[in-house]
Amino acid sequence: MSKLTEELKKVGTFFIATVEGDQPRVRPFGAVAEFEGKTYICTNNTKACYAQMLANPKTEISAMYPDGAWLRISGELVRDDRDEARAAMLAENPGLGMMYHIGDGIFEVLYLDNAKGSKFSFTAAPEVIA
Repeated sequence: MSKLTEELKKVGTFFIATVEGDQPRVRPFGAVAEFEGKTYICTNNTKACYAQMLANPKTEISAMYPDGAWLRISGELVRDDRDEARAAMLAENPGLGMMYHIGDGIFEVLYLDNAKGSKFSFTAAPEVIA
């Protein structure tokens, strides 16, 4: 498992920033999976955040660890329309099965491309994770 996926799993809830016009938007996410060496998130294609991700795929992710350290990641979100990628997301996040299933017409998975990220702390030097 990549360090990026591992760290996102450790924090549990992470926040993804998108842009709507000139207004930033931030939302909590929690499901993450690794498929073919890429870190994936998922959403519903009827949500505004999905449209924002398609219109401007540049994103930032931020999260806090229980010890007060924090995670910052930047990159681009790329839609993957393959059922294999959806199946990997469902396999790593069984709770999603209550909301989504393959072929439902709304379940979307996206992977993080060109990711750059670090773990920060007030007591240690930054740790590059991607």
